[in-house]
Amino acid sequence: MKEDVEKKTIDLQDEESEEDGISSDDENAEEPEKDIEDELEAAKNDAKESYDRFIRLSAEFENYKKRLSRERDEFRKFANEALIKEILSVVDNLERAIESAENESENNCVVEGVDMTHKEILKVLEKFNAKPIKAFGETFDPNFHQAVMNEETDEYIENTVIRELQKGYMLHDRLLRPAMVVVSTAKMKNSDDDLKIEEN
Repeated sequence: MKEDVEKKTIDLQDEESEEDGISSDDENAEEPEKDIEDELEAAKNDAKESYDRFIRLSAEFENYKKRLSRERDEFRKFANEALIKEILSVVDNLERAIESAENESENNCVVEGVDMTHKEILKVLEKFNAKPIKAFGETFDPNFHQAVMNEETDEYIENTVIRELQKGYMLHDRLLRPAMVVVSTAKMKNSDDDLKIEEN
């Protein structure tokens, strides 16, 4: 009987040690699972950050390509601006020659030749999108007109362009040079007129 008791005690101890072993094995098994889950979560976060960085860089690159394309188009659009400005002085001289020759009837053929040359140059300018600014009769606009003089008049509404001294030109939507103009102002009353009114 004593042996039975000892055997039961040993069996109980073995069971307890087995339970301890199982519970320690469970704890050991849970630790690697937790480590693997942490590593997996860290890998997911890294992948998400890398994907977000990729998307952001892709968008920045697309924006860069679009900006570069716009700048290239803008450069092409206005590449001949300096040349056109130089040609405008030739156009001005042709216009002056036409105006002065129109007063003389002797040089009719010369006037016609100069006039034809003038028209051809204007066609070339228009081909490259350089167009004259409409000024005469328009309301003065400092964005397109340069007022050289003001002139008192009753014929036009105040602040109207009444004479164009030099044409202005646009290249596409950019001002090449403003039109040099004379602008109307309201006529001032003379003090003599005021005296006559007072006498009556």
